[in-house]
Amino acid sequence: MPLNDKSRPGSKPLRLALFDCDGTLVDSQYAIVAAMNAAFVALGLPLPDAAAVRRVVGLPLVQAIAVLLPDAQPRLHVTLADRYKLAFADARNRGVHEEPLFPGIRGALDALESAGLLLGVATGKSRRGLVATLDQHGLLDRFTTLQTSDTGPGKPHPDMVFRALAETGVEASDTVVIGDTTYDMLMAGSARAGAVGVAWGYHEVAELTGAGAQRICETADQVPAAVLALLDL
Repeated sequence: MPLNDKSRPGSKPLRLALFDCDGTLVDSQYAIVAAMNAAFVALGLPLPDAAAVRRVVGLPLVQAIAVLLPDAQPRLHVTLADRYKLAFADARNRGVHEEPLFPGIRGALDALESAGLLLGVATGKSRRGLVATLDQHGLLDRFTTLQTSDTGPGKPHPDMVFRALAETGVEASDTVVIGDTTYDMLMAGSARAGAVGVAWGYHEVAELTGAGAQRICETADQVPAAVLALLDL
């Protein structure tokens, strides 16, 4: 049941801050590049360019690999995705997998919650991977809605935003997407939600602005004010 109860006289509408994960909450680039390299090596393929791998972070995995190898057959994309998942899981199990929180993220989440906002995640990670990452940092219970591309279209399609709105009962006009890639900004725009770009991730600020970012944050402590400004709070 949606959390918004519009039937209560005088009840305030809920508002939602919907975060990307990789490149926004956590710095996962090294783990992602390492797993992608392992997948390519396992199939005897030349290593992909690390910068190219970072640029596709946020897309659904098979789609991301298709961008890296546009001339390959779809079945190879799927096989590489399976190898990537195995490599990623193996690194996590061996304790060599690192996805540190970006500086100031906990404080930003605290400030948004204190302002009365719900928190959510919309990510290209699998749900299993997202839960493991959030749990590692003790953040799993901070988020009301977790959206991944496991059960529907990934970014930049707005489906994950729509599902988050359906789960929480929050209106698009009361929602802000926070992310580091053009995929996040395009997703927000298609859903008619607010869009805040962060400068510490994997796409350039000019790209974020061109894709529809309404605010740019250089540091995490700027995020709460940017979000609240877009919501007129």
